[in-house]
Amino acid sequence: MDYAHCELCPRRCGVDRTAGELGFCRCPDGALVAKAMRHAWEEPALAGEGGSGAIFFGGCTLGCRYCQNRAISGGPVGTPMDPQALRACMEELIQQGAENIDLVTPTHFLPTILPALTPKLPVPVVYNCGGYERVETIRELDGAVDIYLPDLKYADGALAQRLSGAGDYFDTACRAIEAMFDQVGPVVWRGDRVVRGVVVRHLILPGQVENSLRVLDYLGSHFRPGEILLSLMRQYTPMGSLPAPMDRTVTEEEYQAVLSWVYLNRLEGFTQEAAAADRRFIPDF
Repeated sequence: MDYAHCELCPRRCGVDRTAGELGFCRCPDGALVAKAMRHAWEEPALAGEGGSGAIFFGGCTLGCRYCQNRAISGGPVGTPMDPQALRACMEELIQQGAENIDLVTPTHFLPTILPALTPKLPVPVVYNCGGYERVETIRELDGAVDIYLPDLKYADGALAQRLSGAGDYFDTACRAIEAMFDQVGPVVWRGDRVVRGVVVRHLILPGQVENSLRVLDYLGSHFRPGEILLSLMRQYTPMGSLPAPMDRTVTEEEYQAVLSWVYLNRLEGFTQEAAAADRRFIPDF
């Protein structure tokens, strides 16, 4: 796992980032930290009263057209940090009371991040990603990550290609999520906190109920109730200029249709109130 022939994500650009070559993420050979903060708005079972110690990395390997973090995901944004500086950042967040270290969009900086996670931190490490991951990369994280927090955005390949330029998203993400589960096993609770396991996020998209139902069918057919947790998100907020129906929030009818499928598939986890679709919940980058 290195930057010299970069194949960290499924794009497998193969560029030499140590020589200044840029791949899909357009990022250099070193971590860029766009923001580090105690983040209170993750799932309650993760954030708790102390919040998550969120480290937002600049750039992204997916590039969704509706991304709420576009200010930092669109390119090489942030403060350069080597493993020592990154470790110090993590320890400072823990000292402030963070209940975990939440690595947000970390894949393209793993050669810098992994050394920073040794020795083991005293709080869980959360791998917060878009789900578009290589199984080979996930295997490299064995022992370093306690909680995987992937998205499962699409079951519809055409939709994935149109909105994220990743027509292979569903098969790729499913294989990655299965590898995550094989690695950390079923969800482990300590009181009202999740300390190990996989929590799959799914963002309902306006006008795309069928896509959501297919995602939930996959989760319900591949995992027993309670083995993983589902975080069903209705926070979609129109960002920039997008064509209909992406120019509106999710309707109550759409949300209820998807929610009913959660129950039919016996999926356990978390849901969001309609008020979550509000720009004020997007961190100020």
